[in-house]
Amino acid sequence: MTLTLVKAWTAAKDRLKDAGIDQPSIDARLMLEVAAGVTRTEIVTDPYRELTAEQIATLNDYLERRARREPVSHIIGRKGFWKILLQVNKNVLTPRPETEVIVDEVLKAFPEHMAFSMLDLGVGSGTILLAVLAERPAAKGLGIDASSEALAVARENAANLDLNNRAALLHGDWTTGLGSDSFDLVVSNPPYIPTEVIDTLEPEVRIHEPRLALDGGADGLDAYRELAPEILRVLKPGGLFAVEIGYDQSKAVEALFRAAGAQEVRTVKDLSTHDRVVLGVKNPLETPA
Repeated sequence: MTLTLVKAWTAAKDRLKDAGIDQPSIDARLMLEVAAGVTRTEIVTDPYRELTAEQIATLNDYLERRARREPVSHIIGRKGFWKILLQVNKNVLTPRPETEVIVDEVLKAFPEHMAFSMLDLGVGSGTILLAVLAERPAAKGLGIDASSEALAVARENAANLDLNNRAALLHGDWTTGLGSDSFDLVVSNPPYIPTEVIDTLEPEVRIHEPRLALDGGADGLDAYRELAPEILRVLKPGGLFAVEIGYDQSKAVEALFRAAGAQEVRTVKDLSTHDRVVLGVKNPLETPA
């Protein structure tokens, strides 16, 4: 039996729909592209191209895994974020569109040709750090993560994007060992889900995402308690910080940063109009009278 691209896409879509998958059409296309070695355009412009037996077997394997709720990004090993494509696996959080809010805010604050230094705490696959560096050719950055497996993914992504000469990646515990007044920009997407909530999340997250990157302690705020004073310490006077938060954490996280001495603290919403990012600056040095 022959199977064309268009028939394969339709069948895959139906199979995922029957399995109760959220976006069956998009997931089916992404997996077909990789299994058959084709682009989105080729599926549309050459719909009657036939798949080989090996390609069909690969696609079937992908579909079985997706039906068991393994994330598409893990199955195909990559995920688009902002304007870059990142390699991902089970050792890193799959990049999410909401996190692009941080990138958007950073790019507004730092003009294209400005030279600046940034720090990404909990860098994961390199998501925020590499998206910013790709857009800002004069910038340099440091990414720190407690997971050496995550750092291996980030290093591969930096090399693939030809950013390894501007992105340093270190194994570490948040800001431990970093000097004060060191960075113009600090970003972080720390773990912020309350421990007891994790077991209620969808299987793609609960089973397949690294718990270290999710668990924010009893109230979800443990990381921010530690980070707020430390981020203010390593920021240069006048420097900007931007951290991702849970949808109901704006007031609490803003208060932690204000208590640490941050100025101009505010919250930005994501496209779903949920509170998503808390920003602020370190007080610029006062000029003597």
